[in-house]
Amino acid sequence: MFDKQVKEIEWGGRTLRLETGRVARQADGAVLATYGETTVLATVVGAKSAKPGQDFFPLTVNYQEKSYAAGKIPGGFFKREGRPSERETLICRLIDRPIRPLFADGFKNETQVIVTVMSHDMENDPDILALVASSAALTLSGLPFMGPIGAARVGYKDGDYILNPTLDEMNDAENSLDLVVAGTGDAVLMVESEAKELSEEIMLGAVTYGHEQFQPVIDAIIELAEVAAKEPRDFEPKDLSDLEGQINTASEADLRAAYAIADKAARKAAVDAAKAKAKDAVVASLGDDALNDVDFGDAFKHVESGIVRNNILDTGLRIDGRDTKTVRPILAEVGILPRTHGSSLFTRGETQAIVVATLGTGDDEKMIDDLDGKRYENFMLHYNFPPYSVGEAGRVGFTSRREVGHGKLAWRAVRAVLPGADEFPYTIRIVSEITESNGSSSMASVCGSSLSLMDAGVPIKRPVAGIAMGLIKEGERYAVLSDILGDEDHLGDMDFKVAGTDAGVTSLQMDIKITGITTQIMDVALEQAKDGRLHILGEMSKALTESRDSVGEHAPRIEVIKIPVEKIGEVIGPGGKNIRALVEETGAKIDISDDGTVRVAAVDKSSIDAALDRLRGITAEAEVGVIYDGKVVKTVEFGAFVNFIGNRDGLVHISEIANERVNQVTDVLEEGQAVKVKVLAVDERGKVRLSMRVVDQETGEELEDTRPPREEREGGNRRGGRGRGGDRGPRRDKNEGGNEGGNSSSED
Repeated sequence: MFDKQVKEIEWGGRTLRLETGRVARQADGAVLATYGETTVLATVVGAKSAKPGQDFFPLTVNYQEKSYAAGKIPGGFFKREGRPSERETLICRLIDRPIRPLFADGFKNETQVIVTVMSHDMENDPDILALVASSAALTLSGLPFMGPIGAARVGYKDGDYILNPTLDEMNDAENSLDLVVAGTGDAVLMVESEAKELSEEIMLGAVTYGHEQFQPVIDAIIELAEVAAKEPRDFEPKDLSDLEGQINTASEADLRAAYAIADKAARKAAVDAAKAKAKDAVVASLGDDALNDVDFGDAFKHVESGIVRNNILDTGLRIDGRDTKTVRPILAEVGILPRTHGSSLFTRGETQAIVVATLGTGDDEKMIDDLDGKRYENFMLHYNFPPYSVGEAGRVGFTSRREVGHGKLAWRAVRAVLPGADEFPYTIRIVSEITESNGSSSMASVCGSSLSLMDAGVPIKRPVAGIAMGLIKEGERYAVLSDILGDEDHLGDMDFKVAGTDAGVTSLQMDIKITGITTQIMDVALEQAKDGRLHILGEMSKALTESRDSVGEHAPRIEVIKIPVEKIGEVIGPGGKNIRALVEETGAKIDISDDGTVRVAAVDKSSIDAALDRLRGITAEAEVGVIYDGKVVKTVEFGAFVNFIGNRDGLVHISEIANERVNQVTDVLEEGQAVKVKVLAVDERGKVRLSMRVVDQETGEELEDTRPPREEREGGNRRGGRGRGGDRGPRRDKNEGGNEGGNSSSED
């Protein structure tokens, strides 16, 4: 029934298994891939022909994690998987970025890649396996895909690189790198990473190491394709050389003049005018009916790209007149919004971001429920790219994949410098609003995030800056460009984003559109990026050099105390009664962790102090010899019960109220009266004996005890100094009541 083909290799200490021919046989390509006990199914389907008038390549990648893969039932009312999570969206992009450049030029048939996680062993992250499986399915599909590609994750610990570290190894505090690299046998196509301020040399070494280590995967896919691949589809890209020649003749001078205009809007208008002029010339030559708009658009873009690229390589000057290493003018400002906790305005050329930092409490943490378990995240960074930022009118109200990806890149760049929760017990949310865009708004978000955090009083280790690098490569000639414009990204060969501090790299993202990028070129790009990053950090320091001494006046204050775990229930109370009352009465927010860590937050410091006093009172243990302020809660014949710490009461025996004789407790004390008491003893049952007579009731100072010491009674009990109704007299040998203080009534 099945023509099943399997290829297995040992890779990184585990078995990688690629299978085809048994599952999803109606797809153009389908591979069931297993690594350890993590299994994904990748399928590829491509339309037989392109839609008429299609002027772009409609490639869609869908990555979906099924709860059953981890033996879980989805949450929510419907108990089924819903819209893609942020993680699923990010992995969709991770797969899309290295495979998209490898489709043949001019191929515009709708193509869909679907990757489904079907089993997760809680050790091997499915993302690398999803990349490998997608590559294998595309290679088998017969589509014009110039692969295969391989992929690997690289960690770094104790000076050594780690191939495909497990989830536990990735979460190890000693691991300082999470880098994913993908590419062909000859070249790297994509890098995504987060690092703890590592040097450029270590980062480049990690990329090289990963590329070397996934070569056996590429070989395995090729061997599987040799026995299971479908016949390649007939596809020949159109020859547009004649059309390009006509466009070049009609528009070269105008395009050169347009790309000498530094202003983006004016340059775009000039390019549009040159394009219209060229179209008129071609129509006059070929006739309106003979001109295909899609072909004209492709040919014009090719001519436009050649003019811009060759001009940079020939002159060393770029579209806006800069040389290859110069960063656009920068202006950094902080505190621009009056009521936010921290804010900044970062402007670099025609790219601008307003970035706002907000501080919250433990209640504001983000709950993440992934296949590998539920956890809480206290740092969030959200990136918004409204259409007005590029002078367009467009749809708003939903988060695009691009916005999710750019936000995550900035999140990775900044996270390495954040203080630990024990040092700064806040939940932090950053929002970057892109107000203008002409290249590398994600790196503007990194710079603005760093400034807004410092403005909010978050004690980050060091400021972070980011820069986007580009590449123009024709044959053996190449130019690495610092701080690229949008047009240079669009018409260039590489988008290489590097973020970090003056101590090292915290994040690196690279997307390459061509093969043949050498280690030497990446090395040049990294060193040039370092110079640019240090320059940007210098410009940022003109606004703020370090974090403010304290959080802003509108931010909540948070105090942290530790209570005994066995006291948590007492603080919360039955059904949460005690904690609710405490919050209502003090106005503070209170968050209690299972380990006894309590975070108390409020904008008003007096609310925090009141809540802390109440908490300490509830959880504190009475200390023998310590003097407390108390309140009489009940008087009885033999003494008074005094509330002296939280909800703790103790007994002041009638003999401990005063040094002089007290006939009736009510002669001296009444309920609700404030008194000062000293703890004399705490018995094994937790009952507390208190004394007023050895404490100055005005000042709270301890008084010298002038009463003669008591003698030990037979049987080990003490004689009281005063009988129930008698005065101090000769000591008796026995006290028939047997109670301390000579009172025959029970203290209970």
